[in-house]
Amino acid sequence: MKLQIKQRILTSIFLFLLLILIFFDNNLLLITLTVFTIISSLEFIKLMNKIFKKSNFFRYLSNTIFISYIFIFSIFLHSLAVNYYTKSFLFLVLLICIFSDVGGFIFGKFFKGRKLTKISPNKTISGSIGSFIFSIICVLIFVYFGFLKISLSIFLFTSATSFLCQSGDIFISYLKRKAKVKDTGNLLPGHGGILDRIDGILFGVPFGIIIFYLLS
Repeated sequence: MKLQIKQRILTSIFLFLLLILIFFDNNLLLITLTVFTIISSLEFIKLMNKIFKKSNFFRYLSNTIFISYIFIFSIFLHSLAVNYYTKSFLFLVLLICIFSDVGGFIFGKFFKGRKLTKISPNKTISGSIGSFIFSIICVLIFVYFGFLKISLSIFLFTSATSFLCQSGDIFISYLKRKAKVKDTGNLLPGHGGILDRIDGILFGVPFGIIIFYLLS
């Protein structure tokens, strides 16, 4: 368990540094999005092959929907890198998703307690609360350094983004349970596959941004 936590922390540091680098380099952003899109698509296809062994129709349909979604998602993310303002906002939303995931992991491991859902045995109510708390902390850091102004809409947007991240995580956990696998891959030590790492981001970022503009 200690080794897994150590691996998860080191991998998270690497991914955080990568996030900073792609903030300053659009070419690296494009390469990262392309690599993540391809690998996560392959991981999803592997899941569907296990779930729909006897149904080609549902397997192809699921794969087509996911690949189309993540392709559009990647284009959407890259389109936000056109200027400093939109890129900074994208950076904020990604950090909220990351903080949400880290908060859920830390609170879940330390406080444990009642399970959140039968879909994923590792998800606890304390972990969910930790996700919301860490997401708020992320935004408060931006407020403290003057990058954001505190408001009710900001807290609603942050909470909604964290909720969507958790929903994405639970959805992929449900698929893994159906496929009878622990992780979608083993590329990232302590995390599993690329899809294990970005499952919450796939839900949290686009819909979080939509919610932000609806509240603005």
